[in-house]
Amino acid sequence: MRDVRILISGAGIAGLASAYWLARHGFRPTVIESAPELRTGGQGVDIRDTAIEVAHRMGIMARIRESATDVMGIRFVGADGRDRARIDMQGIKDKLGSAEVEILRGDLIRILHELSADTVEYIFGDAIQTLEQDEHGVDVTFVHRAARRFDLVIGADGLHSAVRRMAFGPEAEFVRYMNHYFAFGDTDAALGPDRWVTMFNTPGRMVGIYRSGKHPQAKAYLMFRSPPLDVDLRDRTAARALLSAEFDGETTWHTPELLAGILADPNVYVDALAQVRMDSWSIGRTALIGDAAHCPSPVSGAGAELALVGAYTLAGELAERASEHRTAFRRYEQIHRPLVHRKQQVGPNLRLMVPKTRLGIAVRNSIARLPLLESMAGMERLMAPAATGPLPDYGEDERVTRRI
Repeated sequence: MRDVRILISGAGIAGLASAYWLARHGFRPTVIESAPELRTGGQGVDIRDTAIEVAHRMGIMARIRESATDVMGIRFVGADGRDRARIDMQGIKDKLGSAEVEILRGDLIRILHELSADTVEYIFGDAIQTLEQDEHGVDVTFVHRAARRFDLVIGADGLHSAVRRMAFGPEAEFVRYMNHYFAFGDTDAALGPDRWVTMFNTPGRMVGIYRSGKHPQAKAYLMFRSPPLDVDLRDRTAARALLSAEFDGETTWHTPELLAGILADPNVYVDALAQVRMDSWSIGRTALIGDAAHCPSPVSGAGAELALVGAYTLAGELAERASEHRTAFRRYEQIHRPLVHRKQQVGPNLRLMVPKTRLGIAVRNSIARLPLLESMAGMERLMAPAATGPLPDYGEDERVTRRI
């Protein structure tokens, strides 16, 4: 296995976790990332269910808990800034005995990179230009570096995966738009109370602020309902213009200040709310993982969980049958797809965050105002579904080439 060279496109959660497990099983992974350095921005992500066990097996669960956010729950406010309802998510987790942990995406990225920095080849500031597969390998050309040949290629490059486009076809065949656009970026921490996510809704719109007591920088959120728009969101100027056009007239609550903060953030993220749906996650010697294969959308709260569990499963299946990559890819998909299917059921989450009507906002607030036990029953679908089965054991301890 030490001669099996695997190229991973993307240094996000899925790419970093895949690189760690592949190296641990004795493969030779190379991670290529188009950004000049790690992308450490982003919102809070949840480590829950089977992903907790994966993190334990990686030896990083204690570090994740040390770096965890301390957000208590969600406040829904009116235009005057007063509470209309709250969901005490920490109280619900305590009642359920949940071991779930929330951590900022950037903190998790740093932990995963440190874990594999000495055993994985990392290339920043470059990207795959072409892929040519044959029976024995994949010839890869890059934007800047000389061409190389790999045994396998893994696309871990997100919702708008270039590997998926090159190997499987146009994005439009696999990305399903969910009738909303969203944005998040840095904002003034004074706009929201410490340790809460605060949201203000008008029909079909949401503006909010995320405050962790352990992090000085607050995050602003914007989301609005819309049919598909002819806007190139990769163009930062066009993306900012879209947000301005949608929210400029809003003067209630802290909408103007939150909009201003997002527009001023050089790393603001703006995109359509979407999921990836594919009949197969592999073709030949190329496979997809994480959001590239099955993005559940940010409103699922499951992207990090699926990335960690999928990375563990893909690497383990390859280790079980390294000379039969097609079988390994097929087994990875059979094991992982049921969990993906459950996590992509996000209708309740979206209705919670962005009710369509004033009546919907009122109903949401009424449910959230119920006493804790009743609220748990009314909001049970907002909590993570139970794991679909025990985590497979791939004998990773016997295959360690270097303890990390």
